[in-house]
Amino acid sequence: MTVIDKINSINDVVKEIFDFTQANEKIKADFDEYLATIGARNISLNQMEKIFLPYIFERKIDNKSVLEMFREEKGAQPIIDSFINAQASIFEIKKILKTGFELYNLVNEKTYTVLSLTKMTNFRGIYAGQYIVARIFELDGEHYVIEISSVLSHSQKEEAYRYAVMKLVHTPRMLYFDNPDKEKEIKKTIAEMYQKFIKTFDKDIILTTNKHADDIIGAFNEGEEIDLSDKGCDITEFKFFHVKELDNNYSNFLENSMGGFSSHNEVYDVAVIFDEKNGLYAIPFYKTFCTIFEDKSKVENAKNCIEYFLTNDSIPNIILDKVSSMYPNFMATLNEIMETNYTYEELIKKYKSDYLNNRIYSSATILFCSKAFSEIFDYISLPQPQKPVITEKVGRNDPCPCGSGKKFKNCCGR
Repeated sequence: MTVIDKINSINDVVKEIFDFTQANEKIKADFDEYLATIGARNISLNQMEKIFLPYIFERKIDNKSVLEMFREEKGAQPIIDSFINAQASIFEIKKILKTGFELYNLVNEKTYTVLSLTKMTNFRGIYAGQYIVARIFELDGEHYVIEISSVLSHSQKEEAYRYAVMKLVHTPRMLYFDNPDKEKEIKKTIAEMYQKFIKTFDKDIILTTNKHADDIIGAFNEGEEIDLSDKGCDITEFKFFHVKELDNNYSNFLENSMGGFSSHNEVYDVAVIFDEKNGLYAIPFYKTFCTIFEDKSKVENAKNCIEYFLTNDSIPNIILDKVSSMYPNFMATLNEIMETNYTYEELIKKYKSDYLNNRIYSSATILFCSKAFSEIFDYISLPQPQKPVITEKVGRNDPCPCGSGKKFKNCCGR
């Protein structure tokens, strides 16, 4: 089959999917509601195509994508499987080719030669050096670009890299998706860091608070010794509450996250955990969550805490595995509070299915290994605290006079 034949077949399948969405009552009702929600009821055919493509790739109905529903009804076929495994990412245009592009994926750090499904004349105004938010897929060893949703100029490099890092924060496995060499690098990094963590702390979990978590993680990263005797979890009254600094859906999420756990005024517990296979985790309210299964009456907002651990995508199933293995009453207590009747297997399948179906390393480890994350540091500008006037000599390892609680060498003495 020639490239032209393949492109015609791909376009034919896209038309089949569109017809399917109009024939399937459940999908059609959802699609009509989707159009109404975004104010796109009366639109042109060209505008419809731009809306329809992201809809079929990203929309889920009853926890199934439109493409999966199409495959169930029409049967498996290579093009549909390729669509389901498509990559939506941000790319730097390296070259404009006669039939497509040479693209560098900022997220998984791999270069692709992709063919266009339409004439290249449709991409007038797109040049090498620009960035595109696009969707590509592989079919029979060749890559195709099926959608370009946004174009950024060369001068918008910061925005492009911020977008790449945001994609990694939401979907860490994108760093090594279709890049086995990158995954080998990640595994090697985790193995080395795990040995370092055990050597530094002599254990794989540290219970502390948000006031000390940054110092502990910082000392580990910098290979410094740290006294944990005064950095334990000294909380006696446990309550769960929303911490906006832990959100990652606002435009300045990088600056907020760089502010660290200690940027929140209220004190809450944090567990710093290093999993030998998946990397480093900093889990807020871990001890609060555990306390629910010791005595739920001791935890304020216990139900909200459980919901947080179940629905937060950054908390993997291995954390729930760890807690459930410590408390035989785990499911009985959880079902009582949540008014449900799950088995543990049903619970994990419902809330942590991505972790069951995919190998997902910790976000902290992924960002540590990401070139895009390293690149974005050139653009991050954090407010600097006003340094105190120091009138006497301060030792490098003495507490900083500013009152931060950090050593002088790690604070105003830098």
